[in-house]
Amino acid sequence: MFQFDNSYARLPRSFYAAVMPTPVSRPRLLALNRDLAARLGLDAGWLESPEGVSVLAGNTVPQGAEPLAQAYAGHQFGGFVPQLGDGRAVLLGEIMAPDGTRFDIQLKGSGQTPFSRRGDGRAWLGPVLREYLVSEFMAAMGVPTTRALAAVATGETVWRETALPGAVLTRVAASHIRVGTFQYFAVRDDRAALQALTDHVIARHYPQADSPLALLDAVVAAQAETIAAWMALGFIHGVMNTDNMAVSGETIDYGPCAFMDAYHPQTVFSSIDRQGRYAWANQPQIAVWNLAQFATCLIPLMGEEGPAVEAATESVHRFAPLYQAAWLRRFGDKLGIEGAPNRQLVERFLTLMARQRADFTRTFRGLVDGTARDEFTDRAAFDAWAADWQALRPDLGLIARTNPVRIPRNHRIEQAIAAALTDDLAPFRRLSQALVQPFETRPEWDDLSAAPLPAEIVHHTFCGT
Repeated sequence: MFQFDNSYARLPRSFYAAVMPTPVSRPRLLALNRDLAARLGLDAGWLESPEGVSVLAGNTVPQGAEPLAQAYAGHQFGGFVPQLGDGRAVLLGEIMAPDGTRFDIQLKGSGQTPFSRRGDGRAWLGPVLREYLVSEFMAAMGVPTTRALAAVATGETVWRETALPGAVLTRVAASHIRVGTFQYFAVRDDRAALQALTDHVIARHYPQADSPLALLDAVVAAQAETIAAWMALGFIHGVMNTDNMAVSGETIDYGPCAFMDAYHPQTVFSSIDRQGRYAWANQPQIAVWNLAQFATCLIPLMGEEGPAVEAATESVHRFAPLYQAAWLRRFGDKLGIEGAPNRQLVERFLTLMARQRADFTRTFRGLVDGTARDEFTDRAAFDAWAADWQALRPDLGLIARTNPVRIPRNHRIEQAIAAALTDDLAPFRRLSQALVQPFETRPEWDDLSAAPLPAEIVHHTFCGT
């Protein structure tokens, strides 16, 4: 079934720990992403069989797999931890899709590894379903992201603050290599490993790059596009540590992530982000900070230190203009103005939205059918802005193609998780179906587009570890 070609396992053993997933007692398939299975060249029918579910649960290791936990370090909320690593995930290996694209197949929540740091290595049902829903919505919106192939219940209890049902997520990614992976070897001054990792990432993700500096340039450009995509959706990652920034440019590790309802630039949901370090508006600056850590790792490979520092600094500074161009393009599209709209027009609209706590998604989508005005209490202020906007003859078709009808609203995710805890997966399946068709207008899904009632508002999200 899986045709593995495990390039990461061929790197030196200091890059990982060989480890088997820990079997579970009563695996049961909760969700299978049949479209993604087809993209990967996998037989969905077999994956749904007892033999396939056994693999997805970690009970059976398929032929050709070389299970491992990756080593990495990371800055967590600004504080450096020299050893983190996959504490509750096992990389089964890499497969080649029919179009020749390489993908990691990882089991998340598959048991303890040498990097578990006293953790149980497990995941409970809630974070697994959350990541499944959010990552597949992001993929449907064209945002670079890891994907969810399957969710499996383990039939076992996971203890957090209370007893919760366990689950395993099968995650698919271009790779799971992070800024923190480079930091792991940089802090140990292991230049041979840094060079091997650099060569591996260039070959795997950026074959046009011919040097460590060119790799840095490529990662800076990729992250500028990804962060701009987040901002245009009102997405807040919640835990932008360097070990959660993939060098591929993919969005990775959907822990306490959330989407804004009422717009405010300083919105924070993560229960552990008590200082607002990773608020919505701060994400571009944090990306620069993370990229500076990445650049620091590459400097020893870039020749004489003085010129290397200067070149690396210049590369990181390119993030700002690249990001600003991507941001303006995306928000221009959201307003139906293709190309480079007047930045002041966009910022005036966002300021107006923030002052009146207008719903982020409903306001932009409402520009299509004229309902955006209803999101404002001061209609006259909106009308004044709208007159300038309409003078530019916005393309309503572009607005409709850019702004989703629905997003993974926090209260809807929580409702789906609560139902799943009673063994009712219908809300999860309905939400999953609706989110992968984010531009589709259907009466039976209208409630999923609604903003939360005051009693439904979710104020905090949690990592699940």
